[in-house]
Amino acid sequence: MTWALLAGAILTEVAGTLALRASEGFSKLVPSLIVVAGYIVSFVLLAIVLDRGLPVGVAYAIWAGIGVALVAILGKFLFDDPLTALSALGIALIIAGVVLVESAAEAH
Repeated sequence: MTWALLAGAILTEVAGTLALRASEGFSKLVPSLIVVAGYIVSFVLLAIVLDRGLPVGVAYAIWAGIGVALVAILGKFLFDDPLTALSALGIALIIAGVVLVESAAEAH
């Protein structure tokens, strides 16, 4: 259940961040409301995950790393943001880093 809550925290943070882009500087009401709701729900879920005992370093690495990767990939499709081979390599390195952090935590 903890991992499902973390996945929810990631997805709501990603939704909030993508809505931030769509809000055009908070000039559009619906995306602006999604930003606020997405970040609030994301932080509440992340707090619950931490309260359930997932180490903060592991939770934050997964939350931030996967969030960055998803925002970059979805930003390409939703907003035609640039996604170059170099940025794809960066995303792969982020994912590798998240895997290493998680593996190190499990080995401890």
